[in-house]
Amino acid sequence: MDLQRLMQQANAMQKKMAKIEEELDASVYSGNNGGESGVTVKVNGKNEVVEVNIADDLLSKDSKEELQDMIMLAVNEAEEKANQDRKEKMDAVTQGIRMPGM
Repeated sequence: MDLQRLMQQANAMQKKMAKIEEELDASVYSGNNGGESGVTVKVNGKNEVVEVNIADDLLSKDSKEELQDMIMLAVNEAEEKANQDRKEKMDAVTQGIRMPGM
């Protein structure tokens, strides 16, 4: 196999991965627990929480523990969506080969 051609392919893959990484970082993923009367959390592709919406009827002292659980579940759902999207898009480029740091 031609070494120069192999290097060109590696560079092309690296550029594709960098572009996908940018797109993923700019993406927003939503997690919800409780529907419209619950909690919605949005995270970006870096798994940073960028928005939290809490239904007004959950903002009472009596529902504090329930609210905490709902927030946790919504965050976990949003992060799982972000991680799955990242895995699928990176696997498409690397054809399933695990790259260090990915």
